[in-house]
Amino acid sequence: MFVPLFGYAISAVRASQLDPSSGPPPWRWSSRLLYDGATVALVMAASAAPFVIAYGSLARLLEQTAGDLVGDAVALLVLFFAWGVVALVLAPHVLARFAASGDLRDIVDVISAIRGVRRDFATWNVVVAAIVTAWAIGIACAGLLCVGIVPGVFYAILVSAHATAALGGSGPRPPAR
Repeated sequence: MFVPLFGYAISAVRASQLDPSSGPPPWRWSSRLLYDGATVALVMAASAAPFVIAYGSLARLLEQTAGDLVGDAVALLVLFFAWGVVALVLAPHVLARFAASGDLRDIVDVISAIRGVRRDFATWNVVVAAIVTAWAIGIACAGLLCVGIVPGVFYAILVSAHATAALGGSGPRPPAR
């Protein structure tokens, strides 16, 4: 279900870019939904691959001093954190551009994403704060309020999409100052 979920996230970014005051887009199965979702899923898997590969070596290194269970857990947490930082630096800009253009080059343009963070750090910082907060609330809804994981994840996706749309799509934008 990740593919249609990622596709819907791109659809939500696109809808928010077109009209931020409109509600979320309707859920409709389409080839565009599956194409966008598969593209995002492949890019997410590719961005996680180096961290997955590093897990074995880091876990073995930490197991020597901290034991098997602790070494594995610390390695997993460190690598999840590192991947999360990389994703928060790169994903908002590349997803905003990909949603606007639909061009594969936009979703793998790491250099433009880093330039985008440097160019408009204030807006990126607010976007990342909204994304992290939305996911924390979404997980809290699932775990603490017993609402369920689906509404929590759906809420987090919609807030993240709306925040990501604030970075715009393609073309020059004046920085938020």
